[in-house]
Amino acid sequence: MNEEIRKAVRFFTEETRIMDGLAVSCGWDKRRAAAWDGREIGERTVYDLASVTKIFTGICLMKLWETGQLDPFRRVAWYCPEFSRLGTVTVEQLMGFQVQIQTPERIDRQKNRQDALACLRKAEVSGPAGKRAYSDIPAMVLKYVVQQASGMEMMDCVRELVLRPAGMVETWAGVPEERTGDCLLYGKEYRIEGENRICRADLRRGIPHDPKAAVIQGSSGDLCGHAGLFSTMRDMERLAEALLEGSILSAESLRRLAVNRTGRKRPDGSYTQYLGYCCYLKHPDQYFSEIPAGMSRSAFGIGGFTGNHFSVDPERKRWTIFLGNRVRDRLTVLIPPKGKTRTDYGLNEDGTGEIRWMDGTLLPSSVDYVHQKDAHLHDVIEKVLGGMQP
Repeated sequence: MNEEIRKAVRFFTEETRIMDGLAVSCGWDKRRAAAWDGREIGERTVYDLASVTKIFTGICLMKLWETGQLDPFRRVAWYCPEFSRLGTVTVEQLMGFQVQIQTPERIDRQKNRQDALACLRKAEVSGPAGKRAYSDIPAMVLKYVVQQASGMEMMDCVRELVLRPAGMVETWAGVPEERTGDCLLYGKEYRIEGENRICRADLRRGIPHDPKAAVIQGSSGDLCGHAGLFSTMRDMERLAEALLEGSILSAESLRRLAVNRTGRKRPDGSYTQYLGYCCYLKHPDQYFSEIPAGMSRSAFGIGGFTGNHFSVDPERKRWTIFLGNRVRDRLTVLIPPKGKTRTDYGLNEDGTGEIRWMDGTLLPSSVDYVHQKDAHLHDVIEKVLGGMQP
């Protein structure tokens, strides 16, 4: 275990209690360094990857493109007529978040899987990509494009095109019964959204935390495109290494995946999100960047709501992975009503601190935890990676 990384991890698990548990790994060439701390965190821990699942969807699409099985410039409806309301929208536009699409109702508020899928099939264009172009819905639709282009179910395609070439043996949409006990327990999650106080108490081991994946995928193993994969740290390291070695995608496909499709400077001087195909790219303002400052502009990555991060830099041959639990018995979201700020709730301006819930429970806050990563994890990892190189 790397002591420099372990000390950084403890900022999250002990000093601020942002995370219930966290594991961090980084690598350069064939060298790796890792550390972890917190409840239920160890070498066999199984993590809910949440939105990091989108990277797998993106890789499958790129591989199908690479092999000629997919023409991304065809309309989505050409592959999947059930999405006729998307009109002339192409697969490539969805891959790059270049249009905003939405469903008539919230998918996670549907009564069952059938109603949720019916709702998804009614997705339609709501406008061009805005300041925040990132969305779950494109990847949810792209799952069905992957299936039509490959002739396989989504999880079978992921297994064939990603897991097998990378040597990944502990990544599942349906966690085997004998490994369910290794899955992190997300317990209760608390949110404040305006005047509403919400407690999610239905979170179970091996069921996706993401509410849309929970209603559609549940325990069925029928992988969604936006969330729903579970994996271990070692398997995610194998994925990063395989991407850098070219075992999954060609160098040209990696380059194409990481081309900015949405980022631009706005008249007021701010920037829109910088997104590639099913991933984040380096942002001009590091505060808004999912990609570590020490990585090049060829890097790509993504985060997951449950406390995850995955990024790869093909140019500098390095990667970083964070897998953890920022959900269990924590305040994860705080959207104050008009006229109030975080400090009115007893939190610090950066979202850290504790809050007293209505029943008297004192909850640590993981609000905006992503903005703590640069100073307290990425900087340390950059130093560790620097020590690996000649």
